[in-house]
Amino acid sequence: MAKDSSFDIVSEVDLQEVDNAFQQTLKELVQRYDLKDSGATIEFSKAEKTFTLHAPSDFIGNQVIDVLNTKLVRRQIDLKSVAWAKPEMASGGTVRIKGTLVMGIEAELARKINKDIKEKKFKVKVQIEGDKLRVSGSVRDELQAVIAFVKAEDYGIPLQFTNYR
Repeated sequence: MAKDSSFDIVSEVDLQEVDNAFQQTLKELVQRYDLKDSGATIEFSKAEKTFTLHAPSDFIGNQVIDVLNTKLVRRQIDLKSVAWAKPEMASGGTVRIKGTLVMGIEAELARKINKDIKEKKFKVKVQIEGDKLRVSGSVRDELQAVIAFVKAEDYGIPLQFTNYR
């Protein structure tokens, strides 16, 4: 039996749930009275993990984003997992808004989380492994304190704690 316990800090999004929310948004765009003839469209690329929204105005574009956000929340996807860019002018006087799914922890943010954990002087060891962090320690209470600490901090992306053993 291993002496150390560990868990991983990851930032993952269930793409199937995002796709389901996207499909529901498409359905609502066709059925909702104020959006059905507006000419607004939204596309989702699972491979690139991006949304592309075309709308006749910023206002309608924001309405479509609100509909998508509602569907994402109902499917328990954190809204921080979609980073929307500023609206761009597109052809025909329309606007284009791109949204990107945030998956994985960037190296700079991982170093910041690692530094914050070390500053609190928890008796744990933190390793950066690609786009996730592995926290290990001999006392499980320390690991739970680290989880509580990281949950209390706002790093701007949704974080999950997996593989606890």
